[in-house]
Amino acid sequence: MSLFDIEKKQAELDKLENETKKEEFWQQDSASTSKILAKIKQLKKSVEQYKNIKNELTNLEELTQLANLENDEEVAEDIIKSTQKVEEEVEKVQLETLLTGKYDKNNAIMTLHPGAGGTESQDWVEMLYRMYTRWATKKGYEVKELDYLEGDEAGIKSVTFEVIGENAYGFLKGEMGVHRLVRISPFDAGGRRHTSFASVEVLPEITDDVDIDINMDDLKIDTYRASGAGGQHINKTSSAVRITHIPTNIVVACQSERSQIQNRETAMKMLKSKLLDLKEKEHKETINDLKGEQKDIAWGSQIRSYIFCPYTLVKDHRTNYEVGNVESVMDGNIDGFIESYLKYIAK
Repeated sequence: MSLFDIEKKQAELDKLENETKKEEFWQQDSASTSKILAKIKQLKKSVEQYKNIKNELTNLEELTQLANLENDEEVAEDIIKSTQKVEEEVEKVQLETLLTGKYDKNNAIMTLHPGAGGTESQDWVEMLYRMYTRWATKKGYEVKELDYLEGDEAGIKSVTFEVIGENAYGFLKGEMGVHRLVRISPFDAGGRRHTSFASVEVLPEITDDVDIDINMDDLKIDTYRASGAGGQHINKTSSAVRITHIPTNIVVACQSERSQIQNRETAMKMLKSKLLDLKEKEHKETINDLKGEQKDIAWGSQIRSYIFCPYTLVKDHRTNYEVGNVESVMDGNIDGFIESYLKYIAK
């Protein structure tokens, strides 16, 4: 159980919980208390995981002894089920130990853009958006759409959304890059095979305790009406906000909230994430440190290929991990790709 480092975690948990019992703790600013309370929650989860696995192992040992005494097939089946359960829990914890990045525990902000190819590439963006939302729902994460621009005929021109939940960024950071689709196009009357590209940008949501200095004089702020054909993508007032950071030409937009003030606050959070990402990349000394960097949305730069025709295969070109069931992947079953990438960068 050295994987858990349980004694160290329990000692840290006890220390922090004792801090919260002191009157002066609650006199601190909310950012400081929130950070400590979040750490307590995280430590409690780890300790609870350890206790659950330990209990399962104890039960497994007792069942094994019982099976040896009674030679009972039903008990043997229970042993197999319990063993599988323990294995799954240990694998889950092992995976979380790979999330050692500074912002891995944060929410993730994702932006999808089509490459050249018009409707074909815009449809590919919509397919990817569905894939990520399906994955997030299965993991118990919340998906909050921040900005959405419909395609001309079908699909999506661009979409920005937030995946909310612990470790969202850590799990999704490896998705950043160019994704390539090969299929028979439903938009081609001749039934020819097409190749399309889409870019996926993944950034951590920057919490209030991270200080990013932004000069308000460097910002151009525009308001406009939310776009879309209806439903959640439309607003009758000019509540949508677009912010341009003039020195870097970074543009962010948010139209998910009803209030212009709320959209502006969310857009500022998105801008902070982009500026922090830019700042940290400028401090990297070698190109190899920039795993997951953005490249041109075109041939030769893809991190993953999704092939529907002439055969079915999804392959990650960094890790060589591949799956033959492309439909399952598009339905959000991408944990294998996420795990293989985390192990790849941990080498």
